[in-house]
Amino acid sequence: MSGVWAQLDGFRDGMLRFALLQLRNRSVAEDAVQEAMLAALEGAQRFDSRSQLKTWVFSILKHKIIDIIRQRSREPLLDCATDELPEDAFDPLFSERGHWQKAERPSDWGNPEKSLENTRFWTVFEACLDHLPENTARIFMMREFLGLDTEEICKAVGITPTNCWVVLHRARMGLRLCLEETWFDTGRK
Repeated sequence: MSGVWAQLDGFRDGMLRFALLQLRNRSVAEDAVQEAMLAALEGAQRFDSRSQLKTWVFSILKHKIIDIIRQRSREPLLDCATDELPEDAFDPLFSERGHWQKAERPSDWGNPEKSLENTRFWTVFEACLDHLPENTARIFMMREFLGLDTEEICKAVGITPTNCWVVLHRARMGLRLCLEETWFDTGRK
């Protein structure tokens, strides 16, 4: 059991960063991480090694965060501050007809599945995510990692569905631009 605890303790900083991004409250994030680690310790005998321990523990944390977000969505929203990019931030990338400007077209990403398996890719991805405005990154992670639907995100963050789609689009565009600049254009495929 002490070996499992040592491994879990090694995941703690990453778990806390992820929980903080989603929950934006240090004590709530720390509680979620502690609960996830405790649940992992209590369920260590049931871990069947079909996935890596880190994946399993983050999955437990993900479900704890979803529960907290859903619970919060039932409470009145007090903080609706947005730190988003201007509405027209990505307009120069497209023609009047909505097509990519020639110089702004996405570069060839090679085999994206191979990149996803690369640990260094995830380090770069996390850095790109950190460069997005906080609320944009949070909404992107709620949708793409936590798997929340638009309605749940809107309730949790206090935005309209249209605003949510715009924020998700901006997040994807920001990540695409950052990944092309720092990963795909550097020949590290």
